[in-house]
Amino acid sequence: MILASYFFGYTIIAMTFSSSIETLTPMHLYTSLSVFLLGAIALVVPSGYSVGAVLLLMGSITLLIKQPALSLKRQDWLVIVALVVYAASGMLAAWWDGQGTRGIDKPIRFLLAVPAMLLIIAYPPRLSWLWSGLAIGAIGAGTWAGWQKLVEGEWRATGYTHVIQFGNLSMLMGILCLAGLGWAVAQPRRKSWIALLLVGALAGVFGSLFSGSRGGWVGLPFVLLVLYRGYGRHLPSVLKIGALLAVVIGGGLMYFVPQTGVQLRVHEAFNDVALYVSGESRTTSVGARFEMWKGAYQLILEKPFTGWGENGYKQGMQILADEGVVNEVVTKYGHAHNEFIDAFAKRGMIGLAILLVLFLVPMRLFASQITADNLELRALAVAGVLLPVAYIDFGLTQVFLTHNSGVMMYAFLLAVLWGCFSVRTRG
Repeated sequence: MILASYFFGYTIIAMTFSSSIETLTPMHLYTSLSVFLLGAIALVVPSGYSVGAVLLLMGSITLLIKQPALSLKRQDWLVIVALVVYAASGMLAAWWDGQGTRGIDKPIRFLLAVPAMLLIIAYPPRLSWLWSGLAIGAIGAGTWAGWQKLVEGEWRATGYTHVIQFGNLSMLMGILCLAGLGWAVAQPRRKSWIALLLVGALAGVFGSLFSGSRGGWVGLPFVLLVLYRGYGRHLPSVLKIGALLAVVIGGGLMYFVPQTGVQLRVHEAFNDVALYVSGESRTTSVGARFEMWKGAYQLILEKPFTGWGENGYKQGMQILADEGVVNEVVTKYGHAHNEFIDAFAKRGMIGLAILLVLFLVPMRLFASQITADNLELRALAVAGVLLPVAYIDFGLTQVFLTHNSGVMMYAFLLAVLWGCFSVRTRG
C-alpha cells in the first residue's frame, strides 16, 4: 500500500510541477527544486539530507551578484542571531578545547544556513515543492524501513544513518506532513494533496516505529498539542473525535501487532529501568543513559559556569568511572545522550542558554502566526513550531546535534521554513 502511494505521490507532484514550472523564474525554480530535494531524498540516499542544503548554499552566491533587496525585518534578524550565536559559540568552544578544524565542522553549518535562508527570502520557492518533498521523503523512509524490518528481517531499520537519527528524522518528516494539511486544504487539488500528506505522515511514523527509536515517541503528546493549537479549534467536533479515536486505535494497533516491534521496545525500556533500580545491571540501553546523566551531573556541579569542553568531558567521565562513581560503560560515549545535559556539562550555563535560544526563539516567532487566517501561513507556522518541539523531544535521550543528519536537517529546515514564513508575513 505504501509503495503504491509512493508512486501515486510522484504522479500528483509531476502533474503539479508540469503546470507550475513555466510560471517560475530560473531562481525560483532553483530554490523550489532545492527545497524539494531537502526532504525528498533526505533518508533514502547516503547523506541525502545534504543535497538540497548544498544546492541552497551554492545558489546563495547569486545574492552577491544580483544583490536583491531583502528588506529584512527585526524577526529575521532574531533568527539569524540565533543561528550565528550558536555557530560562534560552538566554534569558540572547539578552539578553546583544542579540537582543531574537526571541532568546527558541525557548528559552522548553522552559520552556512544563514545565506540559504536569505536566498529563500529573495527567491521564495513554491510551497507545493516543499510539502511534496517532505511527503515523498517520509514515504520513502517509511517504505524502506518497512522493507528492512518486515522483508529483510532486520531487528531495527537503520537506513543510511545512525538508527536513532533515521527513526527520529522519519518521524519529523511525518509530523511536518501533518502541519502541511492546512496548506493542502486551500489547494485546487486538495483531496490529492491531503491524501499524499496523510500517507506521508503515516509512513514517517512507521519509519520511526520500525527503527525502534523510542525517544521520538515520548514527545508525541506535545506534537499533538501543537497540531491542535494550530488546527483543532477550527475543526468540527466529529472530526476531532474521529482524529482522537484514530490516534488511540492506531497507537493500540502499533503496540499489539508484534511485527512493528513497538511492544518489545516498550517492554525493554521498563525492564531496563527495573534492572537499573535493583542494581542488577547499569549497562542496558536505558541504564547506560542513567549512568551518563549521573556522571554529567557530577561534572556540572564541579564546573557549572564554564563547562568541561569536549575533551575535558571525556577525561572527567573516565575519572568518575575509575573512582567507581559511574559504570565504565559511560566511557564508550563522548556525550551524555541528552542534548541539554551534554551542553551544560561541556559548555556550562552559557552553552545551555545558547542551545535554548536556538530552539525557543524560532519557536516563539513561528507561534505568533499559529492561528493565522491565511492557511498557507498557518501551515508554515505550525511546521516551524513543530521543528524545535521535535528536536527538544529527540534531545531528551540523544545528543541529536552531534550528528551531521541532525545538524543539517535542523539548520536548513529552519532556514527554509523561516524564509517561506517571513515573506508571507510582510504587508
